[in-house]
Amino acid sequence: MFTIIRDAGWPIWPLLIASILTLGLIIERAWSLRRNQVLPPQLTDEVLLVMNTHAVNAQTLERLHRHSPLGQILAAGLEKISGSATDIANSMEESARRVAHELERYLNALGTIASVAPLLGLFGTVIGMIEIFAHQDNSSGAPAALAHGISVALYNTAFGLLVAIPALIFWRIFRRRVDQLLIELEAQAARFLKNAKKPEST
Repeated sequence: MFTIIRDAGWPIWPLLIASILTLGLIIERAWSLRRNQVLPPQLTDEVLLVMNTHAVNAQTLERLHRHSPLGQILAAGLEKISGSATDIANSMEESARRVAHELERYLNALGTIASVAPLLGLFGTVIGMIEIFAHQDNSSGAPAALAHGISVALYNTAFGLLVAIPALIFWRIFRRRVDQLLIELEAQAARFLKNAKKPEST
């Protein structure tokens, strides 16, 4: 591996950094976007039970808020439980927007790496071609310079694709997962709101 990095030349270093960032982002998002982490089973039922038994207090709200993204939304509803259905809905919608922003965290960075990595590989390819043409007039070192230039060009092209392909794949996977989680969060919020307050009479 060290030999490949050495032969690829200095243009490979930005790609190495991008590869480390990509791996870190993939691991972080895979851990944070687990369904049970975002939508703990039975949480809505437990919150409705607490609400119906009038056991809502500041400690309960704080624990619920720290529990999970779904917990944050439900806690926002419980905070306004003495208000109207509109107040509860508005509070939960505001919390849901914050949760959505949190779920989408780092996805733009992953998508950016997927787009930039091939360009970094192309940049390394150009550097390799420049080195090849720069040594054309040096007959004594031409074979070695030619081999080095080709290695720089090919290694950087390959490494750029090696970074970009998984970054793009996981970006699409996480983007789809976030969309699905948001739909389920909305369904749980609607269920809570339906049981929390009856529609206001006109």
